[in-house]
Formats: sequence, structure tokens, C-alpha cells
Amino acid sequence: MNQVSTGVSASRVGSLKNTVGRYGIWSFGLRSEAPEGVTERAEAAAELEELGFGAVWLGGSPEVRHAVPLIAATSRLVVATGIQSIWQREATEAASAYAELEAAHPGRFLLGLGVSHAGQAERYRRPYASMVEYLDVLDAAGLPAERRVLAALGPKMLGLSRDRAVGSHPYLVTPEHTAQARATLGESPLLAPELKVVLETDPDRARTIARGALAIYLTMPNYTNNFLRIGFTEDDIEDGGSDRLVDAVFAWGDEDRIRERIDAFHTAGADHVTLQVVEGGPRDVLPRDGWRRLAALLKP
Repeated sequence: MNQVSTGVSASRVGSLKNTVGRYGIWSFGLRSEAPEGVTERAEAAAELEELGFGAVWLGGSPEVRHAVPLIAATSRLVVATGIQSIWQREATEAASAYAELEAAHPGRFLLGLGVSHAGQAERYRRPYASMVEYLDVLDAAGLPAERRVLAALGPKMLGLSRDRAVGSHPYLVTPEHTAQARATLGESPLLAPELKVVLETDPDRARTIARGALAIYLTMPNYTNNFLRIGFTEDDIEDGGSDRLVDAVFAWGDEDRIRERIDAFHTAGADHVTLQVVEGGPRDVLPRDGWRRLAALLKP
């Protein structure tokens, strides 16, 4: 049987790609801790499934438990952490939580893992080696490579995504980065980049909303170093981000322009593009009307 380098069979990778489809939704709000919003989050997940999205990716340092009500409210939607920091939960804990969820809902969850950022994780050290050690523990605990993806920007972590996971979930990237990531991963592994979408046609308004969302990431060297690595300059990163940078990492404009930007990621090698609707308000609000508009513009 043809095998990808993770040891995951090509047929299983293909099955996962078919399940998650071409489009997913990335959301802070679906991961919320607010107990009064459980019903709304479950209803939103069910609607996203009906709208045709194959997966939802939970932002805001999610854990396995955050996926449970969303999976229970749907019949086929894949729920993924996008991402869980390896500093947040010990690998044995993550494996145990995964095993419990997998027993109840087989094949419905993907564990997205990442090394976070030095300024946000007190234990941050030797990120690549620490990820290797974490994956070693997951292997020993029986959490299969086919049910985990890695947040990867640089070539070393992308290589690890190819060799020790089912693929990669790069965040805040461009089609050019996607092409480079595909070259590193090879043909089979899942490549699921995130793309932020501003459903606004006025350039000034769209870029203002985008810069509000981008600001926090411009303080994080993991992202700024990646921008420099893929061809942006220090000038692009200063003063809230240049128009060139904003236009590269956000899709905004009319329906045709937004669809064209999303399609560019698929053309560059993405299997699944996970879309984050940005509206300029609190991050934990569910942009349900925006999701509906997005689903409509993605129809063939």
C-alpha cells in the first residue's frame, strides 16, 4: 500500500480530505467558555454543517473538551483545535481526552497542536525539540498521527508535520507560503491554511478592520519572522502593516474578489482553507450572518 511518510496510509489521508472538504471555519467564539452560550454555539455548529463547511477550527487556546458540544450537535462536521498549545496540557492528558472523545464520536476530532509564542507561554523553550518530545508521548499513548495536525510556518516544523502528523495548519499566511509549504510537505499530507475574510468592499474600511485584527500578531516574532522569510520587509510590518501585507493575508472586497483570494490558496496547493470572518468587534462573537454570506459566495 502506498504510504505517506507519517505512516498514515494515503487512502486514509484522502478520506480525511474528503471529509473536511475544501472549506472550513476558524472561530474564537465557538471555543468560548461562557456557559450561557453553549446552546448558541451548538446551533451555530449545526448550521455551519448545513451550510456545507466540512470542519470548524477552534481558536483561543482550545482544548479537546471544547469540541464536545459541537460534535454532539452535528452528525459529520470535523472539529479541530486550531491550535492547542503543547505547553497548555501535558501530552498524556491530551491523549486521554482524545481517547475518550474518539470512543464516543469516532473520526470527528482533529488535535491541532502548536508551540505558541515565547511571550505567551511561561514554559516556552526549545520549541522544535519540545514538539518532538510531545509527539513521542502521544505515540506511546496511542494517539495516531492521522488524527493530529501541526501549526507550522517554517521548514523544520513543516517537515515535522509531514513526518509525525497527518499534515499542517499554518495560520496567517499567503498563497506564496502555501506553495512553499506544499513543496515541503509533498503531495499527500493535509495542508489546511487559515485565511481571514473581511466582508467589506470599501478599501479604507476593510483595511481598518483588518489592521485591528492584525495588530496583536505583529507583536509576535513567529509571525513577523515568517513574513520576512516569505518576502515582506520591515517596512511592511511597521505602523500596523502595509497595504501590501494586509491585502496578502486578508481577503476583502466584493464576492468575486474574495472568492478569487480563497481560490488562490487552493491553486497554491491547499487542500482545505479554513476561513475566519473578521468583523471588527469582539473576537468571541459568532459572525453567523457573515458565515452565511461566505457560504453563499463559495457555492459552485
